[in-house]
Amino acid sequence: MSEIQIHAIPILPFGMVNAFLLTSTDGAVLVDTGLPDSERKIGKGLSKAGCSLAGLKLIVVTHGHIDHAGSAARIRKLSGAPIVLHEGDLPYCQGRAPLLRPSGPFGRLFKMTGAIERPFAKVEPDILLSADQTLDLSAYGLTGEVLPTPGHTPGSLSVLLADGTVIAGDLAASGILLGGIAFKGWPKPPPFEEDTIEVARSLKLLLSKGAKRFYLGHGGPLDARAIERYAGKLAQAV
Repeated sequence: MSEIQIHAIPILPFGMVNAFLLTSTDGAVLVDTGLPDSERKIGKGLSKAGCSLAGLKLIVVTHGHIDHAGSAARIRKLSGAPIVLHEGDLPYCQGRAPLLRPSGPFGRLFKMTGAIERPFAKVEPDILLSADQTLDLSAYGLTGEVLPTPGHTPGSLSVLLADGTVIAGDLAASGILLGGIAFKGWPKPPPFEEDTIEVARSLKLLLSKGAKRFYLGHGGPLDARAIERYAGKLAQAV
């Protein structure tokens, strides 16, 4: 298969909320869909990359928070592309309020806004992965896989490409507060994290599979050495 291009789609400026389009000559896969009503931004990002909603072959929802799954139902309707989701986050994508465990002072303040707990259109996945399932992306024109990487949420997913590129959702973040305004090269926890030990395990799993560069929902990207140090610190801190 041909080389895969990574196109960041800014849902909010300064890397505060990112979606990603993965393209090759054989297919196009959207990873995350941003907040509700982000379809115009998604469409603009696709157009800039020479793609269209109709050209999507798959939509990957890395986890069931509103800033990643908020426009999934709408993008599914507009594109016809199937959605893949992990069963662990299906309740969050169908109306249950997420379990928000703040990772620090910013998370505690952010939780008070109620922004992450706002309802969004229910997501009906076409492909529902279980804890021990992965999805080969060759059928969608890419060389890589979607695999479970729990920790941020029980059903978090990551996309690992054959060249070591990872779209890792919220397994880590970087930058000030909620994005890449400054200090983009320094990994940190996102505002909320359900199971820190599981995050460390998932990051180490990705590294063991050859992950080299991590694209993130907030801030990033980060190289493997930064992630390796970060995962070690997480494991020691708990």
